[in-house]
Amino acid sequence: MVNLQKRYPNGFEAVPGLDLHINDGEFLVLVGPSGCGKSTVLRMVAGLEDISDGDMLIDDVRVNEMGPQQRDIAMVFQSYALYPNMTVAENIAFAMKLRKIDKETISAKVAEVAELLELTAVLDRKPGQLSGGQRQRVAMGRAIVRQPKLFLMDEPLSNLDAKLRVQTRAEISKLQRRLGVTTMYVTHDQVEAMTMGDRVAVLRRGILMQCASPAELYDTPDNLFVAQFIGSPSMNVVTGTVAEAANGGISLAVAGQTINLSGEAAQRLAGLGGRTGSPIAVGIRPEALGGDGDQHLDVSVDLVEMLGSELLVHATVAAPSVRSTDDGVEIGGGSESTIIAKLDPRHRVKAGDRLSLSVDTLRLHAFDMETGAAIGRA
Repeated sequence: MVNLQKRYPNGFEAVPGLDLHINDGEFLVLVGPSGCGKSTVLRMVAGLEDISDGDMLIDDVRVNEMGPQQRDIAMVFQSYALYPNMTVAENIAFAMKLRKIDKETISAKVAEVAELLELTAVLDRKPGQLSGGQRQRVAMGRAIVRQPKLFLMDEPLSNLDAKLRVQTRAEISKLQRRLGVTTMYVTHDQVEAMTMGDRVAVLRRGILMQCASPAELYDTPDNLFVAQFIGSPSMNVVTGTVAEAANGGISLAVAGQTINLSGEAAQRLAGLGGRTGSPIAVGIRPEALGGDGDQHLDVSVDLVEMLGSELLVHATVAAPSVRSTDDGVEIGGGSESTIIAKLDPRHRVKAGDRLSLSVDTLRLHAFDMETGAAIGRA
């Protein structure tokens, strides 16, 4: 996609200009909040939505004016779109019949795909007799038999219950890797995006905020929006001030307390060196609090959630929260905010306790208070 744009007749600009390259055989996930333009992008790739400007290329061929059937793509929708009066075998075979492929080839291909998707035992059933997960696999089977250049999947798991979603997303990931077909997958669920994608493209109001591997998005977000959108619970972000440490290094004043950065931690945030006295947004993920670290942050415990494998501690810290908004960066009202720490479940903590949470300074993040851009190496 080169400067791909979508404007509607009423003047609304859903996608102002998207540049995105998908590698051959890659599983790329488009993720973002509702209304961010991810499904619009997918529909433009499919040829179901007109492109206002820019170029859509598939295998270096411009396809802007081509219809969906000419683009050699297969799409799996949220609604399955199966024919209720046809059996599973007939649904899978339907596209091949339209292309007038001989019966023996169709039969062999249906059997092959059914085995791949573990549908052999239900080939004679109709969609109404299947579970949601089975219906989703039938929809995928219908796409697979076409052997397209590109799979497009638009929120295919949103109709499934939580347990089935986890199972089916694992099946889709394994299947895609086995087939090696280039895949674009749209979801609003960042957990789905992080567990499935080779790379994840985060969109906001049709603008690409960052496209990277799941690990890179999580560990080194480019901006405050990505930092707070990716991860559950979300990254804690509060106001802070850059100061000069006694040893000439860098320190952060947060909630009336000092966090000193040294060694690798100081190198990671070396861009703070020229900002002494400047306000910044300081970010730290819940799991980076209360574990390893020689720096500490004193908090007051409000709520403790025992989740079995971990303890989520909601606590008050004496610093306003910071969040990304459509208009930039917004500081929360008041002088305090709530942060979440993810602790070992063996900790004995209760509401009302005062805690001194250790801070893993290697996992601290800093963001510009005006632009929300990440501040990293100088």
